[in-house]
Amino acid sequence: MKKSNEPFWWALFAGGGMLSAFFLPVLILLTGLAMPLGWVEPPSYEAALSLLKHPLTRLFLLLLISLSMFHWAHRFRFTLYDGLQLKHLHTLIAVLCYGTAIAVSVVTVWVLWRV
Repeated sequence: MKKSNEPFWWALFAGGGMLSAFFLPVLILLTGLAMPLGWVEPPSYEAALSLLKHPLTRLFLLLLISLSMFHWAHRFRFTLYDGLQLKHLHTLIAVLCYGTAIAVSVVTVWVLWRV
């Protein structure tokens, strides 16, 4: 029987979907609506920077961004396969989708490390 790496990608897909569903609406509501409209007082620069420098905040942002990107990559890959009937480009599409997710994850690590 041939071994497959599909369970690994499905696990990243599921984790990204769960984190995105729970936390992105709250972050969008706070930073996109509540703070600009004055419903919530935005933190000072020093407070925001100290929050961003906390290791748990960095870990949370890394997981949220990276797993959301892997969720996108898996969904987009199968949209191209099933919706546009591009199954003959299986390897190229997989490398481009997951490669993009990996690249964004590496850039996220780099940015969070430099803060």
